[in-house]
Amino acid sequence: MKYIKKLTKAREFSSLLFLIVLFAIVGCININFLAPSSIAACFNDSVVFTLLAVGMAFAIFIGEIDVSVGANLGFTASVVGSLLRDGYNWMFCFAVGILIGAAIGLINGFGVAVLKIPSLIFTLGTNGILRGLIYVYTNGAWVENLPAPFTAFAAKPLLANLTVFYTVTILAVIVIHILLTRTKKGKYFIAVGDNEGGALLVGIPTTRTKITAYVLCGVFAAVASILYASRIGFITAIAGNGYEMKAIAACVIGGISLSGGLGSVIGASIGAVIMSSVSRILVFMGFSSDYDNTITGVMLITIVVLDALMQRNAAERIRRERLKARAANVSGNKGGEQA
Repeated sequence: MKYIKKLTKAREFSSLLFLIVLFAIVGCININFLAPSSIAACFNDSVVFTLLAVGMAFAIFIGEIDVSVGANLGFTASVVGSLLRDGYNWMFCFAVGILIGAAIGLINGFGVAVLKIPSLIFTLGTNGILRGLIYVYTNGAWVENLPAPFTAFAAKPLLANLTVFYTVTILAVIVIHILLTRTKKGKYFIAVGDNEGGALLVGIPTTRTKITAYVLCGVFAAVASILYASRIGFITAIAGNGYEMKAIAACVIGGISLSGGLGSVIGASIGAVIMSSVSRILVFMGFSSDYDNTITGVMLITIVVLDALMQRNAAERIRRERLKARAANVSGNKGGEQA
C-alpha cells in the first residue's frame, strides 16, 4: 500500500494517467486507434523524441535549456547520412556522429557554465550556426540513397510490435533513471538545478555537472539523429526543425520542472510518446495534422502555466508554515518569560 501511495504521488504517474486517458478518449471516438499495431506505432514513432527529451531533461534538471537540439539532430544526421551513403563503415559513421553531438554539447556547456551566458541565448546562437552549417555542408540538397540495410533496420521488430530501436531506447532510459536516482554523481544534476549555491557549498562540482549535462544532451541528440536517418531514409536541410519545442514540451508534460531540480527521464519518455502521438491522434479524430505544432505550443504553454502556479502555491504554503512555526516559537518564549 505504501509503495502504491508513493507511486501515485510521483509526477510521472500523472503523465502516464494522462496518456492512458488520452488514448482511451481517442479510442472511444475511433476504435481503430486502439488496434495493437496502432498503439505500437505511437510508441515506435516516439523513439527520436524520446532520445531528444531524455537529453533535454539533463539540461532542464540543472535549471537550463538547450534549444539547439533540433539543429544538432539535423546537422549530425546530414553528416552521418552522407558518410553512410559514401560507403564508410557503419561504426565509424556512428562514432563521428556521436563525437559531433558531444562537441556541440561541450560548446554549449562551456558557454553556459563557464562564460555564464544565459542558456536560451547561447543555445539559440548555436542553433543558428548549425542551421547555416547544414546548408553549407549539403548545399541545400537532400542527403539520400542511404544503404537499404540501414533504413530497413528501423522497422525491425524485437518485442511484440515494438521495434528494436524503441525497445533498446526504453531499456536505456530505465538504466539512466536508476543511475540518476541511485548513484551519488547521478543525483548531482537534480541537486544543481534545485539549489546551485547549496550544491556548491556541499562540494558538488556545479560547473563540471552543467558541462556534463550539456554534453549528454548533445550525445542524445546525435543518437536521435542516427535513428532519424534510419527511420526517414533521407535528410533535408530543415531536418529536426521545431523538434526542440517538442522535446521541451515532452519534458514538461512528463513532470520535469522548467525551473530545474525536479522530474525524471521516465517522465520525459512518457511525455515524448504523448507529443509524438499528436499527429496520429489528429488523423484518427478526423482533423488535419497541420494543427500538430499549434497543439504542441498550446500544450506547452498550458503545462508551463500550471507548473508555475503549482510552484507558486507550494512556495506560499511553505512560507505560511514557516511564519506559523515562528509565531508559535515567539508565543512559547513569551509564556516562559511570564512564568
